[in-house]
Amino acid sequence: LLKFAESGQLYRGAKPVMWSPVEKTALAEAEVEYEDVTSTQIDVAFEIVEAPNAPELVGAHAVIWTTTPWTIPVNQALAYGPEVEYVLGQAYSGEAKFIEPGDEMPLIQEGRLVLVASALVEEFEHRTGWTVAERGRFKGSDLAGAIARHPMHALGGFFAKPRPFLAGDFVTTDAGTGLVHMAPDHGEDDFALCKANGINPVFAVEGDGKYRAGWAWLGGQGSVINPKFVSRDGPICNDLREAGALLAASDDFRHSYPHSWRSKAKIIYRCTPQWFIPMDQPHGKRTADYPLPPLEPVTGALASALPTNGPTLREVALDAIAHTRWVPERSTNRIRSMVEGRPDWVISRQRAWGVPIALYVHRKSGDYLVDPAVNTRIVEAFGAGGADAWFGADHQALLGPDYDLADYEVVNDILDVWFDSGSTHSFVVEGRYGDGARADLYIEGSDQHRGWFQSSLLESCGTRGQAPYKAVLTHGFALDGSGKKMSKSLGNVVDPLKIMSESGADILRVWVASTDYFDDVRIGKEVLAGSSDAYRKLRNTFRYMLGALSDYDEATEAVSYAEMPELERYMLHRLAQLDAELRSVVDKEKGSENWLEFSRYTRAIFDFANSDLSAFFFDIRKDCLYCDAKSDPKRRAYRTLLDTLFHALVRYVAPIIPFTAEEVWQSRFPNEEESVHFLEWPDVDARWIDGHLGDKWGELRYQREQVNEAIEPFRREKLIRSSLEADVTMGELLPVDGVDFAEVAIVARVEMGVGDGIVVRPSEWHKCGRCWRLLPEVTQDGALCDRCDSVLKG
Repeated sequence: LLKFAESGQLYRGAKPVMWSPVEKTALAEAEVEYEDVTSTQIDVAFEIVEAPNAPELVGAHAVIWTTTPWTIPVNQALAYGPEVEYVLGQAYSGEAKFIEPGDEMPLIQEGRLVLVASALVEEFEHRTGWTVAERGRFKGSDLAGAIARHPMHALGGFFAKPRPFLAGDFVTTDAGTGLVHMAPDHGEDDFALCKANGINPVFAVEGDGKYRAGWAWLGGQGSVINPKFVSRDGPICNDLREAGALLAASDDFRHSYPHSWRSKAKIIYRCTPQWFIPMDQPHGKRTADYPLPPLEPVTGALASALPTNGPTLREVALDAIAHTRWVPERSTNRIRSMVEGRPDWVISRQRAWGVPIALYVHRKSGDYLVDPAVNTRIVEAFGAGGADAWFGADHQALLGPDYDLADYEVVNDILDVWFDSGSTHSFVVEGRYGDGARADLYIEGSDQHRGWFQSSLLESCGTRGQAPYKAVLTHGFALDGSGKKMSKSLGNVVDPLKIMSESGADILRVWVASTDYFDDVRIGKEVLAGSSDAYRKLRNTFRYMLGALSDYDEATEAVSYAEMPELERYMLHRLAQLDAELRSVVDKEKGSENWLEFSRYTRAIFDFANSDLSAFFFDIRKDCLYCDAKSDPKRRAYRTLLDTLFHALVRYVAPIIPFTAEEVWQSRFPNEEESVHFLEWPDVDARWIDGHLGDKWGELRYQREQVNEAIEPFRREKLIRSSLEADVTMGELLPVDGVDFAEVAIVARVEMGVGDGIVVRPSEWHKCGRCWRLLPEVTQDGALCDRCDSVLKG
């Protein structure tokens, strides 16, 4: 805070801010949530008393439409669209659309002249039940210099003052009447337009939402967020009706309205003195907003250290957004649009608890004190006594001998809690790693683009000129299995502790790692059943490898890459591809658009284990493992590759299923003291990538699947029990180049270039009693093939 003050990026001013009458404090955007509500909508007539550019409008009634009737008592002007076309028409009785049976018609005098935008006449007729006969058309610019009078002008004083027509670029014909009533106390556009035309706020609404006691109309009454107070039968509408100014009123307008995230009550815009951080002020230039006295520029030694024409906080923040990695990438647009359109940051709150805004304001100049020596004493006091030290401090001692406490106001407002959270980078990251250090990654839900992500960004950009993070990850929220928000009242809360006690923590972690958490995710029994099934398959893959690698001795059994059969070299190619895919998720430098997409990481491992290993490689090589001689080169190559696969996979899965990974590692290496979680990323040789081999075996795998599909009907009809009993002829010549495709397809034999398509028939050969393969040298079922005979004989 004091760094903002010392650099001139702090001012106290009065402007409309979001205000909670229930909590009696200002709110930031991050403390507001929107809900659909039903509100009162009214059409109100303002009599035109002067119109220098269109004299025929004098005596007519400019009609405004609003869903906040409580702002009419503080109206000070009317806004028109300079390019909007307006119709002057006479209103005649007709069928009332919004009047309930038994109610009186609105007090429009028969034949009264009304002024509304031509594009909205039909809507006006629908709301009032009157028919408007056109008497003339006017351009918005014709209203320049026109004056209306308030419907309650008979009260005198404030209400008797003229209400000027002001040109407003924000006026549209999307809804209403094309004319907008201006209450500078209660709207940002209202405030800006009135301020530009010398119209000041009147501060009529108190912090509790009631009009102040001395206000001529409804003084001491309210609250303005009370539906009964602002209803069509409430005091505001009744007074307007008696004055002949209420043209229509209904309590059924449905729209989205802001509420406090704490009290869940409606909020209002209320003009009140607050402390702000400006978004569009060049660093070093203080701004003071109306109506408080302007803050004097920093003088003395400090002034020379401040830039006077530097970039604005908004510019620095937008540049920082562009140089930050946002995951997913689409979240960049969300944070950018919020920063582009946000107002100055109101950082003060009016509560009895919180971190105080530790400033002294000069009573005459309105300037807050900027003195490094005083600030040092304030920081030391906070360090010794915490934030509460300010409220019971000896302020003259903090000011020191150079200043008289009698000349200064002690600020007792507290800071927005988002300012508190946004400062965490300064003591969590810099406190540990030194000044200027930035977090590698911030992680939170999508709602934090307007909360923690943004407050952290603005504070760091305002005091350090850069974002406090190098990257930001946004995740969705956990919903129940049917996609509903979890709620205790609905009884649909999924307890992670219960999941872990029933299924184990690794099952829950598989679910977490498998979900596309960039969007909302579902969790329930069916979803977890899928995670459990995926985990079981992966666990079986490790169980197979542990068994297959039993007694493996790398020193005597390992073979080099060059000595490996083509299938093993192809699997190394696939392992290298998997490694690259996984690195794209975890390695920021190599990750591109896949970085931190952990569902891709998990899916790639599961697909590799299930499709490449269990359903393909292990399936083909189980015959070699179980039936070849221990010293056979192919079996040695297979076990060498299994060892390589084991070391890679157990490291890959360790972050996902840490308990299982440790169990697998200790099962194979029970005497190893080192945990699997202390191992480095596997060393995968980039030379294993072989595009030609990949293409060749990609085609062979496809044809293998075609053969399996052709065999399946024979299995269903029980003509064969296993694919090993099938002879296959194929019309296509495959790029086998020395590969035994019968071994790859796990069939008795394959003939290529014979006939059309794939033809399957039961083999006439006999089955080996050991390996179960059907081979020509086996003379009868149960006899041994040459290989098995040789292995058994030693």
